[in-house]
Amino acid sequence: MSFLRLAARSCRTLTDLRCPPGGFITSRNTASYIQGQSPEPRIREYFYYIDHQGQLFLDDTKVKNFVTCFKDKQFLVFFFSRLRINQSGRYEEDFPFLSLCGRERNFLRCDDRPVVFTHLLPNPAGDQELLSYCGGAEKLSVPFQPEALYMHPVSGRVYHPGLERSGGVGLVRSSLAIELSPSFVYPPESGQSGQPTHFLWKGQEHRLTNELAGCFPAVEDGSGQQGNLR
Repeated sequence: MSFLRLAARSCRTLTDLRCPPGGFITSRNTASYIQGQSPEPRIREYFYYIDHQGQLFLDDTKVKNFVTCFKDKQFLVFFFSRLRINQSGRYEEDFPFLSLCGRERNFLRCDDRPVVFTHLLPNPAGDQELLSYCGGAEKLSVPFQPEALYMHPVSGRVYHPGLERSGGVGLVRSSLAIELSPSFVYPPESGQSGQPTHFLWKGQEHRLTNELAGCFPAVEDGSGQQGNLR
């Protein structure tokens, strides 16, 4: 079953899925495309965008909000379970990620990261919770590693290890990050203005490894301190 047939279940109208008769061209930076274009016989290409809340849209959807995003769980699991870094030789700069479905190429760009963790779920197989991403519930999830959480020193956004095939880093959605924020422990002298050093979870204090810091290029944050920005 094609992506667009699955996606039809989660859109209000078919016009959310298909370009008008004859198609239209959308330009983004140097990239131009037509949704559903066929650069080779029997090959179709579609273009998507994911925002920092983990909501997936067709890239050229004019109004991007909860009403127009894809919501069908089967489609989202299908899409994100096949997501990987775009090494196809096509649109690699503007759409860094690619999800393949048979003869369909589905290109993805993102506001921050292609994996956005949205919910913390109990793990029926053990005590370690699961971080669920991009609307897939337990079918799109990774084990929660409290010590591996990383708070960006400039943006304040929170990240967690993701899947290597899609970059290795996932963004924690802001509403979930707010739920987790009381568990961050800061040095006494910094109040809550510096970098947290520990994370308090289930009565245990975990020292933060900050292993994800190396995934962000170091820049000056404006105060003379080195930070990391994506």
